[in-house]
Amino acid sequence: MSEATAQPGAAASAALTILIVDDHSIFRSGLRADLDAGLQVLGEAASVDEAITLVVALQPRVVLLDVHLPGGLGGGGAEVIRVAAPRAPHTLFLALSVSDAADDVVSVIRAGARGYITKSASGAEVSDAARRVDDGDAVFSPKLAGFVLDAFGAVAGETADTIDELDRLSARETEVMRLIARGYSYKEVAGSLFISIKTVETHVSAVLRKLQLSNRHELTAWALARKLL
Repeated sequence: MSEATAQPGAAASAALTILIVDDHSIFRSGLRADLDAGLQVLGEAASVDEAITLVVALQPRVVLLDVHLPGGLGGGGAEVIRVAAPRAPHTLFLALSVSDAADDVVSVIRAGARGYITKSASGAEVSDAARRVDDGDAVFSPKLAGFVLDAFGAVAGETADTIDELDRLSARETEVMRLIARGYSYKEVAGSLFISIKTVETHVSAVLRKLQLSNRHELTAWALARKLL
């Protein structure tokens, strides 16, 4: 694991803080050198496990994340997002990969990535994409934009009921629902979202009532069936 070059993102300067995650050191070095000076690279990671550790420790604003990574349970970049995101609630993930395969794009976006660009992008383009993600945009390489729309549009009819169900939940209830469905304890959810355990309990009760479910086990099954995890 590379040594961190700055304090966690919350304590860093006003510069946009970045973590680079890729298993090829030459690519990491080249990307780091090509990024705009206004982006502050906090560190680098080369595997799933290293990435999770550094995301949680450094709390970068944006993670430039390769899709295929060694380590962990074999889930690559998507696994990094699923495990690290609950413990780094202000961190955003931007996939950066040589792959434009459908399975790769869909899996990492479903995991929570805010965009997906290919490694053919220049340093300036990657820097701009990181800033746009920080501003709240969803960013895709031009060649992927149409594919992403087609991929998610193709299941629109199947997910209409799910969208209606999710519309019943507030934004905070949706966050709590996803974490509880993934198996996190009330204490872990409270710590991740900076709320009290009592507040978590209140949100879970509301989620179960609105979705007409009886317990967290039914909630997990409900979320899995709708591919929300």
